[in-house]
Amino acid sequence: MAQRYLFSLELDRLPSLQSDFLIIGSGIAGLFAAYKARQFGSVLVVTKQRAEDSNTEMAQGGIAAAVDEADSPVLHLEDTLEAGAGLCDARAVEILVTEGPLRVMELVKLGVRFDREGSAWDLGREGAHRRRRILHASDATGGEVARALIREIRSDQGITLREGCLLVDFLKHPRSGRCVGALMLDSQSGGFVVCRAPVVITATGGAGQLYQNTTNPAVATGDGAAAAYRAGAELMDMEFVQFHPTALAMPNVPRFLISEALRGEGALLRNVRGERFMPRYHQMAELAPRDVVTRAIVREMQKTQTSHVLLDISQFEQDRCQTRFPNICDRCRNYGLDLSKGYIPVAPATHYVMGGIKTGSDGETNIPGLYACGEAACSGVHGGNRLASNSLLEGLVFGARAVAAGWQYLQQLQPEPHQPAGCLDGRSPGAVPAIDDRYWQATSQRVREIMWEQAGIIRQGQELSRAAAELERLDREITCLTPTRSAVEAVSLLTLGRLTVAAALMRSESRGGHFRSDFPSRDDAYWLRHIVFQI
Repeated sequence: MAQRYLFSLELDRLPSLQSDFLIIGSGIAGLFAAYKARQFGSVLVVTKQRAEDSNTEMAQGGIAAAVDEADSPVLHLEDTLEAGAGLCDARAVEILVTEGPLRVMELVKLGVRFDREGSAWDLGREGAHRRRRILHASDATGGEVARALIREIRSDQGITLREGCLLVDFLKHPRSGRCVGALMLDSQSGGFVVCRAPVVITATGGAGQLYQNTTNPAVATGDGAAAAYRAGAELMDMEFVQFHPTALAMPNVPRFLISEALRGEGALLRNVRGERFMPRYHQMAELAPRDVVTRAIVREMQKTQTSHVLLDISQFEQDRCQTRFPNICDRCRNYGLDLSKGYIPVAPATHYVMGGIKTGSDGETNIPGLYACGEAACSGVHGGNRLASNSLLEGLVFGARAVAAGWQYLQQLQPEPHQPAGCLDGRSPGAVPAIDDRYWQATSQRVREIMWEQAGIIRQGQELSRAAAELERLDREITCLTPTRSAVEAVSLLTLGRLTVAAALMRSESRGGHFRSDFPSRDDAYWLRHIVFQI
């Protein structure tokens, strides 16, 4: 996979912005990083669309943290390691579960209103958790967290928020190789902007749009991971993709997430014949790890030759369901679903990517000055399969740690003479051939179809090989790129799709979110290791 920068540009002729900390992304990881960084210097936050457009805004279930007397960080650690299928970094998980409660209490001080029962937290339980430890704000936890953090960011004069800026590529100093900023595409002007900073934190989120059926918003195209890869960063665990078992499955309706918290409160899974099936697949039944539940649903759909199964909520009182899950209830009714019948049609959809930019325990990458946190990063806490509701917690903990590490780096940084960067890819600047945006949109759509059909929930070697060949063909067809969002996103998806398929072909076993029907067993003798890509 050859390195290819996107555009030929003279960077010093472009408009530029300068700050101490450049934070790319406005999900929980980026926003909390900005909140922590303001005490150390000037902060510029750039994000692709509105600040509210992120996976955080759509997160329903909650934040896992050991805040109850009956719980402990040790139990949370054990559950996380068990879900991670042997590939978690134990040190990273220890950091997550011990620092997590402190970071969550910071959110409370900022005004995040988690649900309570009297003076106690109203804690939920989700799959593979042995304790109730999920703090939630009804079924719109992410929106509540985002509201508080965005309000804080907008009110702070030391933080500049620039919306409508798409990451194109990271910039590196030609001598030292350290990251010195990023090239952005400004949707308002239609032109490029250079953002210069000695500390760059990418919190651009995951690549859920890599698959045709997804619970992710349209912005989740993996731009940060793809740009980091082009810049020489390491990407790890790309084969591990989490498919959420229960997304709303109705004709001509988006795959809206139906939170696992419903099953935590007692909802049951039945096939279209009305048969409860999860006890046949796992001792934890509906609360089994997500990969187990997802594959069980796929098998039941195959057996019954249907496109969905049923989530049985008939045991819930209507008032209780509306109070605890108002967002889900309202959305289902808006799509014409009669909840009084007690069933919600559901099917799996892509939800979270465990892989991403390889980082250490402080969010540092192999490129000096470049840090990553949140779903864009692969910190080692999720291993082969993310434990439910650990993602928001990871964004908090490692967003804060990336800022602390960036401040230490900034203090020790020796000044370097500015050198004109010249052209981004070393070629003379010239006119960019016009390519209709419909070409890039069609390319993205084809990548998503290939990934869902041939590299999805249940994988097989021959299908993966066909996917690799077709993605390579699509890549070869691209000879130049137009400076548009559609072009950048198409290249991001194509880059990450090729890496995901390559890793899935290499890992000749089944583990966590990666399942090979031709290698259905877990192989700890050989595969208790990570796959890392780097240009």
